[in-house]
Amino acid sequence: MAAVEVLETLELDDYSPAPYLRLYTDDATPRTLVHGTSVARRRAARAKVQRRRRRALVTVVLLSAVAILAVPGHVFGATTGGGLSTDLANSSDLASGMSYVVQPGDTIGSIAREMNPVDPAAARASLVRELGSDVVVPGEHVLIP
Repeated sequence: MAAVEVLETLELDDYSPAPYLRLYTDDATPRTLVHGTSVARRRAARAKVQRRRRRALVTVVLLSAVAILAVPGHVFGATTGGGLSTDLANSSDLASGMSYVVQPGDTIGSIAREMNPVDPAAARASLVRELGSDVVVPGEHVLIP
């Protein structure tokens, strides 16, 4: 058996302009009226939105990775023109474009080892190409390639 009671104002909601209906039933638990879509549909819609967000995030990460890989290698510490890594070139005594005054006892090999301690053969070849000779004279100014 059920009964309906019409209340002019509701104690809980003073902003309601219409009369409030309360349904009394024989059940011990009161029934709540559900408006809108079902819970299953709302969960499915939420899952769909989460899948879209994950796809968008993966797309952004992949596009960022491609953009980073498209940047030239020297930006990330690749090699200089003399075959030396940029980290070592910045820490070595002789860098590209510097002018070096040959000291007594210096050779092409010793200057190349100062230029590129990792691969002095490549530095030696570029020095010989720059000077046009494999002999250096003390006091000579050598432009480091």
